[in-house]
Formats: sequence, structure tokens, C-alpha cells
Amino acid sequence: MNKIHLYIFALTASLLVLSSCRSGNSKDLDKKKNAIALPIYSIDTSSANTIKDYIGTIEGKVNVEIRPQVEGILEEIYVDEGDFVEAGQKLFKINASAYEEVLNNMIATESVAKAKLQNARLEMERLRPLVENEVISEVRLKMAKSAYDVAKASLEQSSAAVRSADINKQFTILKAPVSGYIGRIPKRIGNLVTKNDPQSLTVLSDVQEVYVYFSMSESDFLYFSKKQAKEDLLDSAYSNLERKRKLAFPAVSLILADGEAYGQKGHVDAINGQVNRTTGAISLRATFPNVDNILRTGSTGTLKFVETQKGVIQIPQVSTSELQDKTFVYLVDENNKVQRRAITISGKSNANYIISEGLQVGDRILLSGFDKISEGVTIVPINKAK
Repeated sequence: MNKIHLYIFALTASLLVLSSCRSGNSKDLDKKKNAIALPIYSIDTSSANTIKDYIGTIEGKVNVEIRPQVEGILEEIYVDEGDFVEAGQKLFKINASAYEEVLNNMIATESVAKAKLQNARLEMERLRPLVENEVISEVRLKMAKSAYDVAKASLEQSSAAVRSADINKQFTILKAPVSGYIGRIPKRIGNLVTKNDPQSLTVLSDVQEVYVYFSMSESDFLYFSKKQAKEDLLDSAYSNLERKRKLAFPAVSLILADGEAYGQKGHVDAINGQVNRTTGAISLRATFPNVDNILRTGSTGTLKFVETQKGVIQIPQVSTSELQDKTFVYLVDENNKVQRRAITISGKSNANYIISEGLQVGDRILLSGFDKISEGVTIVPINKAK
């Protein structure tokens, strides 16, 4: 009986183990059978083009306010708003009648001074031989010489007044100091104009080259500055002076108000020496050629800095999810199980994020289907082309 009992016990245990194995295999098969097929993305390094945008204001390289130097009634306007004028071309005329009269009076005063000087010279020449022959005392000659000096100084004063009156008369014709385009003309013929007017007669803009003024954050500025410092260390061909003159910014594109890209590239050629304490931004200036005269003072545009970064990890933006202030991806391990992982984004390149921390070459991440899975589940990966 003992042998029979032992045999029955062993047979029962074997059947239980076999049943258990079949049950476990059945569960594994069920899991694989029920696993969801989802697209994945394999991580590798590549080159990324990052774009930074800044709003800029366009100004002519030379902007000259045309203001009157004398007061008077505006008599003529020789140009119209938007006209291109050459340096020296007439722009405005102020009624010159009063200044002509002043000039005529000064010329008459100068003529009187010339006659007095001539009389003083004749008197001095008449007395000189009399003094030499001791007919009269030397004091008389000295007095005549003094009168001559006074007449000479008076003539110089009168001549200066004539020149001043002539300058004022010339100021009644306002000419273009540089070549450029005429801006708005707020005054009209018959208006009184003075040199103390708060508003200029017009603004003349030389726009053969234009400046685009813009601001960037302190962090962006530091990024470009540090990048340039690294390049300088690697490039010993530049002298210290040349390094100081170099600016750390790539060529810049300009997007106009209509959304079209301007045909010429510009370059940053000036940086403000201080950071604005209120905004935390620093002002910069980019210069663009304006051969076709498309750009105008007062216009706005968007500056785009495109920079190529080599050997970076980038992933599609659609493969990420956000929770509070963190960004996550779903990592697929070697057993095709899904685990959530936090990542650090350092920039954007088209529809991709550039990743600085959290992923490495060879990792696999989910591209979509986040609402169909939970952490720890097994999926069937579908490789997607990059």
C-alpha cells in the first residue's frame, strides 16, 4: 500500500506542475497575443538646423531731420513725399524778404565803414610828413593811427555782419545734405516755420544700406558669445584685435511684413554695451544692403538666425508628452516593455526637439499611441523611417 500511495502522490504532483507550466505559457501567449502594435523611433545623432526669431525695426543708414535755421513763411516746397533726391538738391524755400533787407543794411554799413577807414588812412598819411618835419607833434600822428585802427576794426565788424546776414539769407533755401528718400512733410506753403519747431520739415533717409535694430534675451546672447569664444580658442589664425572685431552671430535673414524673405543676407555689426535691467534684453544692430530700394525707414521685419548643429540627438515633437513643467517620452526596452522617461530639451529644429539629456544613441521611443498604453506594458514595435 505504501508503494501505491507514493506512486499516486508522485503522479498527482507531476500533473499539477504540468498544469502550472501550461497555465504560465498560456498567460505569456495571451499577453503577446494581446500586445498593441505601435510605431517606434530609434535614436541616433544627426545635424540639426536651429532657427531663432527676433522682431526688428528698419532704419536708413543715414536719417537726417531737415530743420530750418531761420524763421519765416514757407514759400516753396520743391519735392514731394517719397521722392528720391540727390545731395545738394533744393527741398524748401522760406520767404527771404526780411533777410535780404538785413543783408542790404549790413552791406551799406560795411560801405560806410570802408569810407571811414579810407579817411582815417588819408589823415594818417597827411600827418606823417608833418611829424617827420617837426611841424606838428608826434601825438597828432598817434591819434590819427588810433582812429585808423578803430575804423579798421569797425570795417571788420561790418564785414562779419554782412557774412552773417548772407548766411541767414542762404538758410532760406533748404537743400538735401545727403542723397535719399523724402519722408512725410507735415508743413504746407504759407505755414510759419522756426528753428525751434518740435517737428522737422521732413526726414531724409539714405537707404542704400539699412540698419535693423532688434533685441535678444541675455541667455541667447550668452549662447552666441560662448560659442564664439570656443571658436576663437580653436582658431589661432586671428590676432587679438581681429578676435575683438569678430561678432559671434551667423548670417541673418530678414522676413518682411508680407511674409516673404528678403533676397539679401545681413550681418550683425553692432552690440549695445549694456543689458536692459527692466527687460533683461540686449540691443543689437544688423546691416542689410538695399540695392532694389525695397526696405524703408520705419518698417518692421523678423530676423531669422539659422545655425547648424552637428552630432546632436533630435526626436519628433509628437513623440513627447508634458506633465507640469517636465517633458517625457516612452522608452521601449529590449523586452519591448514601455517605461516613461524625463528628457531635457535644448532647442527646436523644424518639427523636432533637440535633446541634451535623457536619451542616448540606440534608445527606442514610442511615436504615438500614448493613450493606448500604460507604463510597464509590452508592445509590438513597428520601426518607422527617420
